[in-house]
Amino acid sequence: MPRKKKKKKKLVIVESPAKAKTISKFLGKGFEVAASMGHVIDLPKSQLGVDVNEDFKPKYITIRGKGKTLQSLKKKAKKSEGVLLATDPDREGEAISWHLAHALKIDEDSECRIEFNEITKTAIKNALDEVRSIDKDRVNAQQARRILDRLVGYKLSPLLWYKVRKGLSAGRVQSVAVKIICDREKEIEAFNPEEYWTIDTKVNGESKQEFSAKLHRINGEKFRIANKKESDKIVKALKEENLKIAKIKESKRRRYPSAPFTTSTLQQQASTKINFSTKKTMYLAQQLYEGLDLGADGTVGLITYMRTDSTRISKEAKGNLRKYIKDNLGEKYLSKKPKNYQAKSGAQDAHEAIRPTSVFRTPDKIKGYLNKEQYKLYKLIWERFVASQMSPALYKTLTVDIKGGEYWLRSKGSIELFPGFLRIDSTKQSTKDELLPELKEGENISLNKVMPEQHFTKPPARYTEAKLVKTLEKKGIGRPSTYATIVATIQNRGYVEREGSQFKPTDLGAVVNGLLSKHFPKVTDIEFTAQLEDDLDRIESGEIDWVQLLKDLYFPFEERLEEARENMENVTLEDEVTDEICEKCGSNMVIKHGRYGKFLACPEYPECKNTKPFLNKIGVKCPECETGDVVKRKSKKKRTFYGCSNYPECEFMTWNKPVNEKCPKCGNEFLVEKNSKGQKKIYCINKECDYERNKE
Repeated sequence: MPRKKKKKKKLVIVESPAKAKTISKFLGKGFEVAASMGHVIDLPKSQLGVDVNEDFKPKYITIRGKGKTLQSLKKKAKKSEGVLLATDPDREGEAISWHLAHALKIDEDSECRIEFNEITKTAIKNALDEVRSIDKDRVNAQQARRILDRLVGYKLSPLLWYKVRKGLSAGRVQSVAVKIICDREKEIEAFNPEEYWTIDTKVNGESKQEFSAKLHRINGEKFRIANKKESDKIVKALKEENLKIAKIKESKRRRYPSAPFTTSTLQQQASTKINFSTKKTMYLAQQLYEGLDLGADGTVGLITYMRTDSTRISKEAKGNLRKYIKDNLGEKYLSKKPKNYQAKSGAQDAHEAIRPTSVFRTPDKIKGYLNKEQYKLYKLIWERFVASQMSPALYKTLTVDIKGGEYWLRSKGSIELFPGFLRIDSTKQSTKDELLPELKEGENISLNKVMPEQHFTKPPARYTEAKLVKTLEKKGIGRPSTYATIVATIQNRGYVEREGSQFKPTDLGAVVNGLLSKHFPKVTDIEFTAQLEDDLDRIESGEIDWVQLLKDLYFPFEERLEEARENMENVTLEDEVTDEICEKCGSNMVIKHGRYGKFLACPEYPECKNTKPFLNKIGVKCPECETGDVVKRKSKKKRTFYGCSNYPECEFMTWNKPVNEKCPKCGNEFLVEKNSKGQKKIYCINKECDYERNKE
């Protein structure tokens, strides 16, 4: 009996093994799923790889280390009935599919491309029903970005090596991000604080219950108290006035939920609420999107695609969400009408918002299958999504105006009548205004205490990671897929550093920004960079030609490059001298910058070649061994901690910054600084001591 011929399978290619495992579950026996492990083909690292005189023809090669992966895919493609390219649903994913099509000799105009916004059975089935050819306009938009970034980076970097320091690099979008941070630092340096005073009081009415009231108006007008003399005069006059309640206004206030997450808002909230970097947020979101093992349910994709600027959710997802709220929380918690959120101006709106693939898969149900960090991020996404279709929180507010002569005091209070979406959304703080006693108009008020307080205007705050991402999005710099890379790159290149949670430009960053702003103004120009992002969108929509755009941008840039080679000044960055003495020659060692960060070196090189690890001392002695210095270090995950310079002999370690100050309550030598809900606090490390104060 002749052997039955084995039926060929269709080959589906995705980027990652995790994604392949999740998709296999939904495709069945007629399909084989393989992973390309990301890009397999790209521009060469060792050379420019772009012929600017031949319409910017790129020279693509197989990425080093990806040869075996590509050979394996070729073998599987030959044995298969056909190939479907299922890379991510964005420009980069389209470019990966295009490279794979050429490498596997697949006609790019044939129906070979599928995409899906979430990895669920329904989404995969719909994708198989809508197979299409590769979108060449989308590929060209990605090519234009990749080639332009390559030209700017590979042409500018050698110039910086020659003019500033060997090993420096420059990038197109990253240079704008550095400029934003440098501009903010200049604002801070130029800021002159101005003195002003506020006057708070403690008062009571007929009920004798004390409450707070603030000086609100003088002669019915806004005012500014400029100094202590003016403040003392007002305090004295206020004490002599007879106070009465002039007006009581009672009203109701509604507080509405936010839209489901976009990439930008997810990164901002993850940074602010659970202290995740943009890089960590996207890494974890990728895992949730590609799928995790949920025991009996197998591998399941938990969220929709995480690179999006849209707040839109599908009709089916919205219907399931509203059913969940009604069945589990009650109809009073459901918004009266289905909410549709408006995407920001300029959003591509190509994909849905970031949401759970199933609202019924609550965080607590799957907590046992997720690690701690995956759970935190999934919970953040799930709660924001559920809250988006819930009713508003409702408050009763009371505004009391108290008059005494020309002085008006105001007191505000509120009571939460109904929590609404705040029952679910833990990212939103409930309003905690003072509760006021029963009061009536015309009631006499006693002045118990007057509390004048001196203040000084503060400069604009430095950018945190969340604020930087928000600013980049607002100004149209980069796209959802690039924010995390931008933030990571400007730190890795040593152009900015963190002070606590805030970014500060390094001396190197300030110098490079100054040179680029002067000699290549378009490279650091915010409006120009934002316009370029719009132009890339127009390439994707087929409105403009990508080669012509590169011609319009590159050749003027090349002329400026020639001018800069002649006219850009050479800058010498002086090495920072330390108190560390070289034990070989007695010189004060200096801080050098190497491939792996800072290190100490002898300034007498090459006569003396002594080097040491750089220890970032904070001026506090180790409380355990008392001989070592407390030094600032970084963990493997780049988290700051503080340890002893005598490690490993002394294993002292703390996550909180030590303060060189004795505890005034228990006499302990060791206080630490810690952030608590945005407020820096000083507290005693002695567990039996409860000393704590706000940092001034």
